[in-house]
Amino acid sequence: MPENDLSRRPNVLVTGGSGFLGRALLEELLDPNSPLQPDAIRSLDLSIPVDSVHPRITYRTGDIRDYETVLNACQGMDIVIHAAAIVDWGSKSEKEVYSVNVTGTENVIRACREQGVSCLVYTSSLDAVFAGKPLVNIDESQPYPSTHPNMYCRSKYLAEDLVRAGSKPAHVSSPVRAGSKPAPLSYPGGAGLEPAPTANCQLRTVIIRPSDIWGPGDPFHVGSLINMAKGGFYVRLGNGTSKCQHTYVNNVAYAHLLAAKALWENKPGISGNTYFITDGPGTNFFTFFDRVVEGAGYRIWPKNLWLPRWLAMAIGASNETMALVIRPFYYYTPKFSRFAVIYTCSDFTFTSEKAIRELGYRPKYNEKEAMEKTITSFKRAGKTG
Repeated sequence: MPENDLSRRPNVLVTGGSGFLGRALLEELLDPNSPLQPDAIRSLDLSIPVDSVHPRITYRTGDIRDYETVLNACQGMDIVIHAAAIVDWGSKSEKEVYSVNVTGTENVIRACREQGVSCLVYTSSLDAVFAGKPLVNIDESQPYPSTHPNMYCRSKYLAEDLVRAGSKPAHVSSPVRAGSKPAPLSYPGGAGLEPAPTANCQLRTVIIRPSDIWGPGDPFHVGSLINMAKGGFYVRLGNGTSKCQHTYVNNVAYAHLLAAKALWENKPGISGNTYFITDGPGTNFFTFFDRVVEGAGYRIWPKNLWLPRWLAMAIGASNETMALVIRPFYYYTPKFSRFAVIYTCSDFTFTSEKAIRELGYRPKYNEKEAMEKTITSFKRAGKTG
């Protein structure tokens, strides 16, 4: 592979720059102590975050499903951090999730090759290997399941497949795959897509798989729990013994920059790899986030009510049935579904030793600091909401 000109600073594009993780990525790129010191920073998303515009960042608006938009955004860039995605547990249609998470990723890879971008860091998810069953202390050798519980999980696997194939020379026709294979999709393109061989350079890639991301303004976990607390009846699922892992959003961003730096410097043995990222040992989903809810000033009542898994599954199945009944008139997918029960009531833990060893990853922000910043953000939101 050709060496980059390390005498200059790279130009960096962040897709999804207005999103939860995207904002943290831009924040970390602007940090004078960042491991990656960019020259130019560009953000691509559907909208511009008017509350956090920075003069060093160039903002582009557009949809990653539109190839010309992505191609233009990649012009003049050295590194692309591809964080744009639909994060979904079933509220979006399968085709929409597929088109953004898979087709959008294909567009990014093709545009990188055509515009001569040398480095791509892709934000995946632990859900790429989730099959709805407990996984304990796994590492990156964990194979993909033969089936996934929903399109979001499947789309992250399919996008990983594209990114991994994208790191191979353009003339190689077969993507690298791990583990057993889901059946191809019937959507246009389907599984096993490869970027068109328009390469002006060989693309170096890394896949980052963070555990559940949380932090200030968390749109995925804390909001729904606070709404429960506001309603005056707070229910947890399971019995409190299941464990999962969490990663502070700026630590996830920091891991991306470590990976980007390693790719930019062409560090041997990095390109084509996947890395799990987490802050520490597993804890129960609800007891972890209860601290944010209570810290932000919301009352949890009943103090210790847990719905048994079997009962929660029955309620989830009932909610899904009701959604199917009314679907001819109104498309609705309940958040309280069997998948949500399985996800929060199953052990799902892993190690990030590989990232520690090869990328030098250690959490930049400790849990105390991360918790204080997150609680403060929700206190502020509560006062203005």
